[in-house]
Amino acid sequence: MSELSNISVIRSVLERHGFRFSKALGQNFLVNPSVCPRMAAQSGAGPGVGVLEIGPGIGVLTRELSALAEKVVSIELDERLLPVLEETLSGYGNVKIVHGDVMKVDLKKLLNEEFSGMETVVCANLPYYITSPVIMRLLEEKLPIRALTVMVQKEAADRLCAQPGTRACGAVSMAVQYYAEPEILFQVSRGSFLPPPNVDSSVIRLQLRQEPPVSLWDEKLFFRLVKAAFGQRRKTVLNSAAAGLSLEKSRLEAACHEAGIVPSARAEQLSLEEFAALSNALAEERG
Repeated sequence: MSELSNISVIRSVLERHGFRFSKALGQNFLVNPSVCPRMAAQSGAGPGVGVLEIGPGIGVLTRELSALAEKVVSIELDERLLPVLEETLSGYGNVKIVHGDVMKVDLKKLLNEEFSGMETVVCANLPYYITSPVIMRLLEEKLPIRALTVMVQKEAADRLCAQPGTRACGAVSMAVQYYAEPEILFQVSRGSFLPPPNVDSSVIRLQLRQEPPVSLWDEKLFFRLVKAAFGQRRKTVLNSAAAGLSLEKSRLEAACHEAGIVPSARAEQLSLEEFAALSNALAEERG
């Protein structure tokens, strides 16, 4: 089949299958022919590497990954795209399409069954409405994945890759920093998609850490603390965390002093190490 990033080809394929774009599923297909080869090249795909793709659309990125990787498994939620993918990926023997919801699929089982003996990476053009939940699931489940290379809306990319201690940093930024080393690879203009969205996008890579960058006594408490601290951004860590964790301010203030943190600081001013120290101080006090 001819170029899948050609608008006339895309329209022809979709019309042949009676497909209509779903705004609810955040469907925007790439029509810029330079983007998918670049994404695939920077994804870590190669001989002996399995690639998990989420939301293949009509298979533009899937084809590029197939040319590089040992095997590609793509999870697609929209059953209307299954016959489209059967056509566009005909002849690509190392590609498997799994019909399902990435938030419900047993990913650990899927990776073990499909990529046994292979290194695994994730590469995807993620729907905007589910970007953070998908990324956090992939990170929190501590799957045997080496890296995530994903396209997301530019604003989401800036937030996901924000460094601790900067104004753009939020709870999700801190969580990403704990699990991975994030990096913005390149920008993608809104005109690169059909239909064009209202905002530009970025391709980011999260290189998963082999070991956490900080030592924690209680990982669950750490993430509860981070979420609470960023829950009321205009308030101090002392006030927002005390409210979010239902703790007496005096207890939290004592923990701040033990961790060497100024209680009047705001969450975005703290480093990952300072959040870890505060979490450990609270865990130690709790016994």
